[in-house]
Amino acid sequence: MSESLEGFSATKTLLVNAGFEQLLTEKFEVKISRFERLGVQLFSVANCFVTFGHVSGRSGGSGRSITEMEAGFSDSLPLSEEFVVIPDLVEPQALSGHRFVAGDPYIRFYVSYPVYGQDSKLVACIRLIDYQPKTFSDSEHLLLTDFATIIERELALGVIYQNQIELVKQNRNLKRESMIDPLLGTWNKVAIARSLRIEMERCAKAQKPLSLLFVYADQIDEVRAAHGAAVSDQLLIRTVSRVRSCIRPFDALGRFGSDQLLIVLPGASHLVVKAVAERVRLAIKTHPEVIQDTEMTISICAGVVSTDTYPDADPEMLISLAEKALLSARSAGNNTVVQAMPGQPDLII
Repeated sequence: MSESLEGFSATKTLLVNAGFEQLLTEKFEVKISRFERLGVQLFSVANCFVTFGHVSGRSGGSGRSITEMEAGFSDSLPLSEEFVVIPDLVEPQALSGHRFVAGDPYIRFYVSYPVYGQDSKLVACIRLIDYQPKTFSDSEHLLLTDFATIIERELALGVIYQNQIELVKQNRNLKRESMIDPLLGTWNKVAIARSLRIEMERCAKAQKPLSLLFVYADQIDEVRAAHGAAVSDQLLIRTVSRVRSCIRPFDALGRFGSDQLLIVLPGASHLVVKAVAERVRLAIKTHPEVIQDTEMTISICAGVVSTDTYPDADPEMLISLAEKALLSARSAGNNTVVQAMPGQPDLII
């Protein structure tokens, strides 16, 4: 029973695409071996090689096996753009004395046909070998031409696929680079906001809380004013390093403002995020930084919020609450952590 295009399900499409990808990603040696087996059957010869200049050792047999001697004969002849048919190898003087013609395995019939790449340059040859003198008819010549065309198209398809894979990799790298803060190596503002939306959806489905943590280095403006942007940037980089050491590998860390760091902690309750904020505060406070040969104690202010205290908050509201908690912390003075809580009277609005 025929089936309309409308009835062609997404599952079937996926299976077709998966099969096509499997065909394209098949090992090169496997593809060539398939063509060689097909050549033996099409032209009724002892062996067929698709050679790119060297086939000896490919079969895995000893150097005295029939296949390896046939391969040695093929390797002794250079790739050629000419279509060559030698019905009986004992007749041409140049080849009659060849050790694999005059001796074991006594090869008598030989055909070579060129295979070209996308740039129309010679890349390989199809070699047909047999042990009986043969004539090669016009119909077999046409069949060999078609056979070579199929191989050329297969090679071209492989090149196109590899180029596509490379483009996909480059696009993926470019996309990732566009989401990374070039100075800190963290997610940038767009990426960390996207991560928040994704993690909020995941946590909501899993019925788990999610928390945000805003971090601000209290001395950053002072250092920038006294020593310049380059030195303050280095302080920010070291602050990021301290923060990373206090969070889990799967927690997302991003630069949200010029000097503000935002951490997304999936699965973390309001109690956990408060503990993490305190751990970050202590890690930075207890490790003074050397600024222009002078040791300086660095502290942070932090604002935290969690969905277990604001279960109806969307990403924008959660960010707003965390920012307000951070502003409250900065207003309260250095080295302070403030948690946004419903009905909190001292939260700066």
